[in-house]
Amino acid sequence: MERTPKTVATREIYAGRIFEVRVDTVEFAGARREIDVVEHRGSVAVLALPAPDSLLLVRQYRHPAGRELWEIPAGMIEPGEEPAVAARRELLEETGYRAARIAPMFGLYPTPGFCTELLHLFVAEGLEAGNAAPDEDERIDLQAFGLPQALAMLGDGTICDLKTAAALLWLARKRHQ
Repeated sequence: MERTPKTVATREIYAGRIFEVRVDTVEFAGARREIDVVEHRGSVAVLALPAPDSLLLVRQYRHPAGRELWEIPAGMIEPGEEPAVAARRELLEETGYRAARIAPMFGLYPTPGFCTELLHLFVAEGLEAGNAAPDEDERIDLQAFGLPQALAMLGDGTICDLKTAAALLWLARKRHQ
């Protein structure tokens, strides 16, 4: 049984600073169809644990969402950058913290129906405080939360960011094993 469509044509629609958009013409079971694809080089997110009973969240305005969101620190992988290096860089930029230990948790495709982005999640421990250096267009508030409080924020909709939800649920499961 045929399970993977064959790409018979591709055309670029848009090339921007963060992503590109293309339209692929695919053939599957004798039928052709056009599929919109957002090409994204990937991103990282960091579950930063400054103490055994706390985690760091940043609050920043997200224009597509039209509001400020509480999230774990995150950002894009630069061309040629390894995910772990990007995770350390984003943690430092957004929070000012350096991690003695950073370990991969898992990878997720946040929107696999139309986007190639692979989000690499990391957990950071042994944190040392320093000075944040956010991007020019970022206005970030940093706050430490206990896991019960963060889970309550997820439950009441205060936290509505997918990567943060996945990281919190991972941590909750790990703590209750």
